[in-house]
Amino acid sequence: DGDNMSLFLPEQRHSTLVPLQPGQSFKFTVLETLDRIKEEFQFLQAQYHSLKLECEKLASEKTEMQRHYIMVSQQMDIEAHRQTLRR
Repeated sequence: DGDNMSLFLPEQRHSTLVPLQPGQSFKFTVLETLDRIKEEFQFLQAQYHSLKLECEKLASEKTEMQRHYIMVSQQMDIEAHRQTLRR
């Protein structure tokens, strides 16, 4: 994913722009620019979606780990209480 990001860095983008050629309409270059912006937006949307899914997955794992921690903690408290009763 990190490799794709370099496609849309300003330095890279400006190096691919060419000056207007004789006979080339300004409208055509505007359409090219709009297409490029659309592609970049779609790329960023896909990246956002991917990161959002990863974040949701990590949040779910965190909740599961917290549940496990509480369960183990309670079991240890019960066992410690039993040990004190045996003495």
